Amino acid sequence: MRKLSVLIVILLTFCLFFSCAPEVEESAQVAELKKQNAALQAEIDELKNKIAELEEIIAEAKPVTINWWHAMRGARGKVVDNMIKAFNDSQSKYKVVGTYKGAYDEVVNAGVAAYRAKKQPHILQSFEVGTQTMMLSGAIYPVYKLMKDAGYNIDWSGYLQPVLSYYMNADGNLMSMPFNSSTPVMYYNVDLFKKAGISPLSKEKPITWDELGEITGKLVKSGVPGGMVTAWQSWTQVENYSAIHNIPFATKANGYEGLDCELTINNPKVVKHIARLKSWMADKRFFYGGQKYQGPKAEFIAQNAGVYIDSISGIAKLKKAVKDFKWDVAPLPVESWMKKPQNSIIGGASLWVFKGHNKKDYKGVAAFLKHLARTDMQIYWHKETGYFPITLNAYETLKKQGYYKENPLQEVGIKQLTRRNPTTISRGLRLGYFIQIRNIINEEFELVWNDTKTPQAALDNAVKRCNIKLREFEKIYE
Repeated sequence: MRKLSVLIVILLTFCLFFSCAPEVEESAQVAELKKQNAALQAEIDELKNKIAELEEIIAEAKPVTINWWHAMRGARGKVVDNMIKAFNDSQSKYKVVGTYKGAYDEVVNAGVAAYRAKKQPHILQSFEVGTQTMMLSGAIYPVYKLMKDAGYNIDWSGYLQPVLSYYMNADGNLMSMPFNSSTPVMYYNVDLFKKAGISPLSKEKPITWDELGEITGKLVKSGVPGGMVTAWQSWTQVENYSAIHNIPFATKANGYEGLDCELTINNPKVVKHIARLKSWMADKRFFYGGQKYQGPKAEFIAQNAGVYIDSISGIAKLKKAVKDFKWDVAPLPVESWMKKPQNSIIGGASLWVFKGHNKKDYKGVAAFLKHLARTDMQIYWHKETGYFPITLNAYETLKKQGYYKENPLQEVGIKQLTRRNPTTISRGLRLGYFIQIRNIINEEFELVWNDTKTPQAALDNAVKRCNIKLREFEKIYE
């Protein structure tokens, strides 16, 4: 390439010399020189064309870079890196570059800022509470359309439907690709149960909340400081409680059918449930360990509580953290009147594709998303992180391989999630400003736990405050 460039410079200099020479009489010698000049110019043009062709070939040979911003760090980040490497090693057209951008909210904020600056990544991982905002942002290339445009005929029925339904629009079209999906389950201390004379719990049939009240009472009487703690109280004790019992969390099919929805969590059933938890605090059958997971998990690990409700993604962490007692997993409790409990709903995050890139890039994005959904990748992801495999084929393959016989803890959440087909109520929640809504619910619950408000008053005020947020969101996107 360098030799060609040098030759062009020499030829151009030669031509310039003669084109700038003083005018002389036309002669055979001058005519010949002009002829040679024209020939040289033609050769230069041909060389330029060849250089352009070579540059195009080199550009074609260079892989297209696909940028993915995510929130997976530590051990999970290493798993993500390995999945990316498997894709990059499998072909030469595309190169995916994964970048950890912080916690979920930090990733989303970085993505929004980048989109406004027209420097957005191709793929962004966003948590489930940001689903409505992402859908209405106008910045998203829907996954169902992306895959179709790229020539992939995806049979979406081959995916876990309670997972997919959370990220579908009202027409049933998939807007983002599920990635790390989880659901809450009930952890319990087997050793403390045994000491209190309580039998191990079923991994399939849920106990009732009344039975849990008896169990936590026995635990406290046996000397355990507390009966039960719960992480993510809005997600576990309102959102999932409502879904499992097919109780609307909000009007308009939990927001799927319109922005003009309103919360309904101050209904008699939810109020009674929160009142029960509050009554258990009197004899320590329940105590408050904090809004998120760190506090409740620490109480469970310290054996200050015999029961701990949290995400199935906590299985791997507990395996590493707990060394001095045996623990197990059971489905979430249900009310005695709920003879056929619905599916629980998911937490976690999905992958959103930004607009603003070229068609060639999007072919690479689609190929990568297809790669992540491969059976071997989903099995690897599930085994290493505890998050659900999102395809039925991966789940069935794991069962055939005997994985769940050796690791029965990992299947509790899947069976709970898939025990019924989702209804319009249990498929999920589609609310704007959902982060703020959860914060409001948490704030009101803390006023219940510290005796400032009654459950009814707290939930009434939560609904009032949350509906103001919903109206603000509606006004932005109406």
